[in-house]
Amino acid sequence: MEALRVIDGDGHLFEDADGISSYMPSPFREAGPWRMDRLIPPLDHLHVHVGQLLPGSFGGGKPVGPTEWSTFMSDVGIDAAVLYPTNALAYGKIVDLDWAIAVARGYNDWLYHTYLQVDPRFKGMALIPIQDPPAAVLELRRVVQDLGMRGTMLASTNTRGHVGAKDLWPVYEEADRLGCAVAFHGGCHEGFGLDDINVYAPVHALGHPYGQMNCLASVVFNGLMEKFPNVRWGFLEGGVAWLLLVLERFDAPTRRTSPTTRARSCSSSRRGAGERLHPAAHQGRAHLRGLRGRGARSRLRVKRVGSEPFIFSSDFPHEVNAEMCKHEMHEILESDDLSHADKEAIFAGNAKRFYRF
Repeated sequence: MEALRVIDGDGHLFEDADGISSYMPSPFREAGPWRMDRLIPPLDHLHVHVGQLLPGSFGGGKPVGPTEWSTFMSDVGIDAAVLYPTNALAYGKIVDLDWAIAVARGYNDWLYHTYLQVDPRFKGMALIPIQDPPAAVLELRRVVQDLGMRGTMLASTNTRGHVGAKDLWPVYEEADRLGCAVAFHGGCHEGFGLDDINVYAPVHALGHPYGQMNCLASVVFNGLMEKFPNVRWGFLEGGVAWLLLVLERFDAPTRRTSPTTRARSCSSSRRGAGERLHPAAHQGRAHLRGLRGRGARSRLRVKRVGSEPFIFSSDFPHEVNAEMCKHEMHEILESDDLSHADKEAIFAGNAKRFYRF
């Protein structure tokens, strides 16, 4: 591992409600500080972890801040980490426009001052108020140009509905102009047909990939990859197994649809949607968080589509600890089915292209 650079393409932070409150614009700042459950809605009614967690996961019940993150990176051997939220994975569910704008701005400034200014190994993905697309455009421009963030995270479940809707196109147009990343991230699982299931494990197992399939379908079939070629599209927190499913399932319906429908998805030919994903992946414009170990299953994905779409992630400090991350990294490293170039791409090269370090 010492010979390979490692970039964590999807790590997480634990938000500090008081800290975020202190960076919110007036008059919200003066009315605070706000509790976390006042700042951001709950993920859903399904997130109840029952049973034995991995020792040390979720910080072992202790706070995890920039100091703990830096220690983890040094221990595991990670050169840079792109940070995503935890509670704020649900920020897309905020319904009040002014509040959505204030929370996004407060979070972004808190992230910048608390992490990005403390350790240059931290890289930020911003929140933007997609509840108000014109305000989202302005905030995306600010965080990329003024704060040096790598792009924005959009929740896979949000008040705007599907992510390919035309009222969001100005946001993608600005991302195209900036050449930054737009990463869809799971976390909220209600509305997926799992709302009354009586155990949490399948909710977690199915909710994440279904949210990503939903987002990918909206992006692909609305032709966003062709309309906005400079955007780097990311689909995170669903693993990688679902990719083979959509490659198969997206192709046949595209060939059977009318010319009008194919034109809407920017496919004047009968070329399948799955086929059109390959150029985007190989150009570094479409990525999935993945290949956290998983042995032969992950290697099958690489054999099918190449190594270009996949980014290593730790998911720290969620359901993992340092030893688990080291194990998964070494499982990839020791694979005889992956070339050295594949390993370099998965551990760092793909993330470097995607986030444009």
